Amino acid sequence: MIIHAAAITIALCLDRIIGDPPAWPHPVRWIGSFIIWLERRLNKGRSRKLKGVIGVFSVLTVTTLITALVVYGSYQIHWIAGFLLETVLITSALASKSLADAAKEVSVPLQNGEMEEARTKLSWIVGRDTENLNESAIARGTIETVAENTSDGVTAPMFFALLFGAPGIWGYKAINTGDSIVGYKNERYQQYGWASAKLDDIANWIPARITALLMLLAIKPSSGKRSTLLKSLPAQAKKHPSPNSGWGEAAVALLLHIKLGGTNTYQGVISNRPVIGLSDDPLTVKHIDQTITIMHRTAWLFLACCWIGGMLYDFTFTWR
Repeated sequence: MIIHAAAITIALCLDRIIGDPPAWPHPVRWIGSFIIWLERRLNKGRSRKLKGVIGVFSVLTVTTLITALVVYGSYQIHWIAGFLLETVLITSALASKSLADAAKEVSVPLQNGEMEEARTKLSWIVGRDTENLNESAIARGTIETVAENTSDGVTAPMFFALLFGAPGIWGYKAINTGDSIVGYKNERYQQYGWASAKLDDIANWIPARITALLMLLAIKPSSGKRSTLLKSLPAQAKKHPSPNSGWGEAAVALLLHIKLGGTNTYQGVISNRPVIGLSDDPLTVKHIDQTITIMHRTAWLFLACCWIGGMLYDFTFTWR
């Protein structure tokens, strides 16, 4: 695990510096194409739920197996070649810079009073209608995206990379990508996407909760004590319809003394979600910047946990 922790450390640093250049080939695109190819062939006729199980485990198996074979082959050449390749594969699975940049593309025009530009940039990262949103609603959408994806895009991949290296992180990305493509409760994906959604819930259960706890350590709370926020965290997180997404949002809402959730509109259809948080303070651009700070500091805290966990595991294994 120490080797994995070292690779994650370099990968996180590289991700903060170079991020995910759009022109570079990215495995997520290949995984997504494979998921869509399978869905078009399997998602019809009878037994769609069973076919969805076959689909998600086919994508998981193929992705993990190919990654494992490539990494194993590189280590057979030389351990340095294997380590470097594994580091590159881990780097490409992290999204801290991409997430921060996407949030800043909303916050900058919002701060300059360019509301139309801010609404357009927000529409690139959320599924809700953005045409008529005011400053507070635009800020809320951005904050919720960063808070939720701190786990999905940063810490959860690090968690699986620590346990299983590059095959683990890309196995997780296969699950996560499947959920983002077919894990919807609509007529087309209700049955076929069930397995993808459930497997994603299982994979994120532990990382989401660890991430929320580390978020509470990332910055000084705007109001109250951390111990008080910790007691409120589970109840606030459970308000979210997702078993995992609410933990990051609840931690950010409690830390910044704001409220998230509430009413959104999707293609003209109103959706009411429970409100998370304990304050009615108006949301502004500064809260977006603070959420980005929380994400980055949480990633470094999670990295520290990776090192501690890796050293404890290796020490225990060596001692035994």
